[in-house]
Amino acid sequence: MEPATTTSLGRAPPQLVGGWEAGLLVFLALLYFGGAIVNPAFFGSTEALHALLRDTSRVGIIAVGMTFVIVNRDLDLSVGSTYGLIAVVFARLFAPSFLDFGVIQSAILCVLLGTAIGLINGVLVTVLKVPAFIATLTILFIGRGFVLALTHGQAIYYSDKAKDHPLFFHLGETNILGFNNQIAIFFLIAMVGAYVLAKTRWGYETFATGGNEQAAAYAGIRTRWVRIRAYLLSSLCATLAALLSAAQDKGVTPLYGVSWELTVIASVVIGGASILGGRGRVIGSCLGAAVVVLIDKVLREGWPITRIVVIDGENVSVGAKFTLPAGAVLVFLGLLLVIAVLIEPFLIRRQVAARLWAWLRGRSPPPAYEIGGVAMEGVQTKGAMAADMALSATGLGKFLARRDALAIILTVVLWLTGLVLRPDYWWNLPNTFAILLNYTELALITVGLTYVIAAGDIDLSVGAVLALAGSTAAYFLKVLGADPLTAVTMGLFAGMTAGAVNAMVVVGFKLPAFIATLGMFYIARGLAAWFVAGQQLTGWPEGYNLFGRKVNDVLLHFGLALPPGIIRSVAEVVSVQTIWMFFVAVIAGIVLAYTPFGLKVCAAGGNVRAAAYAGINTNRVRIIALMLSALCATMAGIINVAYFRSFNPVAGQFRELDAIASVIIGGGSIFGGYGTMVGSLAGAAVITLVRALLQLNVQGFSMPQHWINVFIGVILIVAVLIDIWVRQANIFGRLRTRLRRGAPTGDSSHG
Repeated sequence: MEPATTTSLGRAPPQLVGGWEAGLLVFLALLYFGGAIVNPAFFGSTEALHALLRDTSRVGIIAVGMTFVIVNRDLDLSVGSTYGLIAVVFARLFAPSFLDFGVIQSAILCVLLGTAIGLINGVLVTVLKVPAFIATLTILFIGRGFVLALTHGQAIYYSDKAKDHPLFFHLGETNILGFNNQIAIFFLIAMVGAYVLAKTRWGYETFATGGNEQAAAYAGIRTRWVRIRAYLLSSLCATLAALLSAAQDKGVTPLYGVSWELTVIASVVIGGASILGGRGRVIGSCLGAAVVVLIDKVLREGWPITRIVVIDGENVSVGAKFTLPAGAVLVFLGLLLVIAVLIEPFLIRRQVAARLWAWLRGRSPPPAYEIGGVAMEGVQTKGAMAADMALSATGLGKFLARRDALAIILTVVLWLTGLVLRPDYWWNLPNTFAILLNYTELALITVGLTYVIAAGDIDLSVGAVLALAGSTAAYFLKVLGADPLTAVTMGLFAGMTAGAVNAMVVVGFKLPAFIATLGMFYIARGLAAWFVAGQQLTGWPEGYNLFGRKVNDVLLHFGLALPPGIIRSVAEVVSVQTIWMFFVAVIAGIVLAYTPFGLKVCAAGGNVRAAAYAGINTNRVRIIALMLSALCATMAGIINVAYFRSFNPVAGQFRELDAIASVIIGGGSIFGGYGTMVGSLAGAAVITLVRALLQLNVQGFSMPQHWINVFIGVILIVAVLIDIWVRQANIFGRLRTRLRRGAPTGDSSHG
């Protein structure tokens, strides 16, 4: 009998550092050398290297915490706003013009706040089952709203008081050895984080949970606590980075932490971590942070050029610097995120580097890892259960059993609330239609997003696509002097191109929709600012503005005057964009509810594998849904420019949050498989009415705009929790069943 043979699986991958990190070091050296060639005045000095390490320190510290989250197969989009919020809170606590606390008390309160944010993220994701990208995205917007509200859009400085506390503020300064103390703190945090992840029980539990959470739970690992712990580490790392920034700058601005979540996630993924979870190294994440920060510096610093200036008829050579226009760096960071995530399925899993090295040495290539999609699967919707309840109910119960009943009821209640608070304003017909105009833009975006969410995807780029389409139309109108038809055509082309890229990356490259559309969020927003050079554009032919005018204004433009009467009164308050929105919504609603394509959308979102087995081309369905979402956002952007007769680069800001909340409030499932146009439009009405009520001047008081965004974020979280626990988990039904079982029946026997 021949002895059994075994096949060696090869050497286990290194835990602390490996070949990927070596490649990153080589790439860093080449990149820095390239920067020194392009801009020797900056990158050729030791100060530049010191500045690079100093700025990398704060990003790298946050990346250490983010590594634990991503290895866990989670995501934390809130780190940027956490960083900004902690810095602002420290400034408010410490600055003598505000609360004037001591430095120790201020720092302790900031650490407690960071801990609370981490716990909130962890509990939302693990205990309350909210998808990680939705939970942390909402916390991002809420935190950003707090930052703007607490600063009132102004910087806060405390440099004079900082002189009285040299020990703390020396953390942000250069030490006697000639380098910034933040660098030393960063190296310490990196070493501790690397050791914990690679060599301790915490690290083993993190890898096991990210690799296969169910198997880890069977092995006795408390996976829920492991995931909460990762969010705590992520938030505390952001808190530490914010305190170091407060020590260095001795002040804070409202822009602290803007887009940092993108930078940190890109750093971790470039460092070799898998968005699928189960793989990552802290040292790689820190080197990835250095790569991202260095590329950002190369782009922002620009390169020296010589310009010829004519002075008194003579050509004079003047030294200048070429820098990229506004928004260009944001475009690059969005592209970097998408490319970094594509490294996982197309380079690492296929072991491209190892196969190339084996080929060069004439050896057989190593086997590729299992190649699968990187789309994250979630809980399946219980839309069928809701439909069964609606079919079995009668009368009022039949209406209440509908998933969109809550949105309809809330719309009526909010409308009556406004009528009670300010009947003089609310009952005025022009004011009513003014609210309707604010509703139109959100409703139009919501129409397309309903299809995306029902198909089981998400589109975080709708607000940015709105801005991109609007900026393109405004650029052609103002800068190129194009006619309205050409401007509309180019706006449509820009927006639909963004939608096509979303569809290609999500469906073609099989990236998670939230990652792909998050990248597009930054790319489109950056391009929108790039086209208009970060400035507001205005002043073009009135023919274009007719898209956003009242019906009567359009008729008068063409020389048609309506006689006095009810028709003219309505034409004076109804806008063209409102009519167009209802036209689009009716068609989209009929398609979703009564056509085979609508059934395919819900089938793909409910269970994409079962839908494919049933012969549905799920890829085509998802592509059309994403394209429709982009089309609706594009139309909203074109109308936005016409309505305001100008374009502002901040157009569409927070609209993605409003639109997602509208669909979920309207009965759509965040996990896909269900959605109605009536419900989504009612949800958009709820969001619009909430904003209108919060802005309503009641006895001289109205809510500041920045706090309104905080309320909308809270509303989104509540809506998602209602979807998960009330609609899908049927928590009230289960509670009623349990109470009925525990209630006495009246039959008892006595021995």
